Amino acid sequence: MAKNIKPRSQDYAQWYLDVIKAAQLADYSPVRGCMVIRPEGYAIWEAIQRDLDRRFKETGHVNAYFPLLIPQSFLTKEAEHVEGFAMECAIVTHSKLEKTADGLKPGNPLEEPLIIRPTSETVIGAMYSQWVQSYRDLPLLINQWCNVMRWEMRTRLFLRTAEFLWQEGHTAHETAEEAQEETLRMLDVYAAFAEDTLAIPVIKGAKTDAEKFPGAVTTYCIEALMQDGKALQCGTSHNLGQNFAKAFDIKFLGRDQQLQYAWTTSWGVSTRLIGATIMTHSDDEGLVLPPRVAPFVAAIVPIFKSEEERNTVRAFIDKVLTSLVGADELAAAARRFGYNETPTYFFDSTTGQRIVVDWRDARPGDKQYHWEQRGVPFRFEVGPRDVANNAFVLKRRLDRSKAVVTLDQASREWLRQQLDEVHKAMLDKARQFQAAETREAASYDEMKKILAEHAGFVRCFFKPDKTIEARIKEDCKATVRCVPFEQPGTTGKCIFTGEESNTQVLFAQAY
Repeated sequence: MAKNIKPRSQDYAQWYLDVIKAAQLADYSPVRGCMVIRPEGYAIWEAIQRDLDRRFKETGHVNAYFPLLIPQSFLTKEAEHVEGFAMECAIVTHSKLEKTADGLKPGNPLEEPLIIRPTSETVIGAMYSQWVQSYRDLPLLINQWCNVMRWEMRTRLFLRTAEFLWQEGHTAHETAEEAQEETLRMLDVYAAFAEDTLAIPVIKGAKTDAEKFPGAVTTYCIEALMQDGKALQCGTSHNLGQNFAKAFDIKFLGRDQQLQYAWTTSWGVSTRLIGATIMTHSDDEGLVLPPRVAPFVAAIVPIFKSEEERNTVRAFIDKVLTSLVGADELAAAARRFGYNETPTYFFDSTTGQRIVVDWRDARPGDKQYHWEQRGVPFRFEVGPRDVANNAFVLKRRLDRSKAVVTLDQASREWLRQQLDEVHKAMLDKARQFQAAETREAASYDEMKKILAEHAGFVRCFFKPDKTIEARIKEDCKATVRCVPFEQPGTTGKCIFTGEESNTQVLFAQAY
C-alpha cells in the first residue's frame, strides 16, 4: 500500500485528494475554491477534448467562442434561469483599480454589473437572435470550449470548484422534433464517450423537474457510480424548448412565411470527468488511468549497474521501440531529448499513443513507483537478464500482473491489443461494481436502510414531486439521479406516497 495515500476504506475523501497529489494532477490555488491543473492533469483534459471534439464535429457541430462577461440584465430575461444561478454568480462591478492612501481600491463603477459566465445560454441567445433570420439559417450547431465560474461553498478538486473548464454546445432548430432529436443525440455521444474512452459505465435518463437545468423543458443526464457508492452526474443535455428563444427574441421566417421562435438546446461536460475517472478506477496505490486518455500508455524502466550494462539495455530498448513506434520516431526522439539523460518521449503517429523511457538518475524501484502512482497502464522493465532472454517484463497497472514478452511479440498491433484488453477489463470491472451496488426498494424505509448500510443506486417506483423530493433530500441526503430510459413496463407503488406509479427512478447520495 502506498505510504503517501490514505486507504479508501479509512477515508475516501482524503484518498481521493492523496491520489491527485501523488499523481501531480492539480493543486488548490491562492484564490479560494479554484484549482491549478498541472501538466499531468491537463494532458488528461486534452485527451478528453480531442476525443469529444472529434465526435462533435462528426455530428455536424463547429467551434466558436463567446465572451466571459455577460450583462446582468441578460440573466433576468429568463425567470427560471436567473433563479437557478443567482446565488452562484460572480460579479464584476468596476472597470479599474485606483491608488488611494490605503492602497488599491476599485474605481469607476460600471453602469451595469457584468456576470462572469456561469453558463452561456443568455449571451449566446443574444447572438443567435442576430444570426437567425430564416429557416435557411437553421439548424445552428455551435460548441465552445471555455471556463465558467460558479461560487461553491464546499469545493473538491475536479469535482466541484469555483472555476472549471468545460465545453458547452448550443443549438437552434426549426422544429421541436429536431431539437429533441439533437438533445438525445448529444446525450448518446456523451454516454458512448464515457464508456468507450473513459471506461465508465453510465445510466442514461431524464432529470425530474426538481433537478432539471434552470430554464429547460427537459434535462437528460448520464449518471455514474463511484467506488464509495455515491453517484456522479457526468454530463447533461437540455431541451430548452422555446424558453430562451422567447427571452432573447430568436425568431425566423418559416417555410410558411410566418414568423416563429426557434427551438434551442444546450449540453455540456466538464473537468469533472477527470474526477469521475479517478474515483471509478484508481486504487490504494494511486491513479489508474484508462489507456485512451492516459498521457503515457507505457513507461520503460531500464535496469543496469554499470556503463556496459547500460549500453546493452539501451540497445535492446531501441529494438523494442522500433517495433512499437518505428525507427523514424526513435531517431527523432534521440535528436530531441539526447535520449539517455532525461525521460525520453516517443509518439506513435499510427496509434496516437505515447511511450516514455525513464533514463533519470534514480533507483529502478523509485522509477517504478513514480509511474505506478501516475496511472500509466503498462511498465516495461528491461535489465541485462531480460536482454539475454531477448525479452522484457510487462507489468500491468490495473491488476499489477506481470508477464514476460519476447522481442518478436512486440509490435504496434500487439500494443494496441494490450491497451484494448485493459480498457475492456476496466469497463467490465466498473460495470460489475455498478450492478452489485444497484438495489431495489419497495418502501421508503427500505430505501433509507439501503442508503445507510450500502449507499449505491436504489431503484424504486416513485411519482416525481418537488416537495417530496426536497423532504427526502433533507431526510437522507439522497436525490433522484435520473428517471432511467430503461423502464420495467410494469406498475408499482410509489415508495413515499403508496400511490400507483409506472415510473421507476434511481435514488442515490451524490457529489
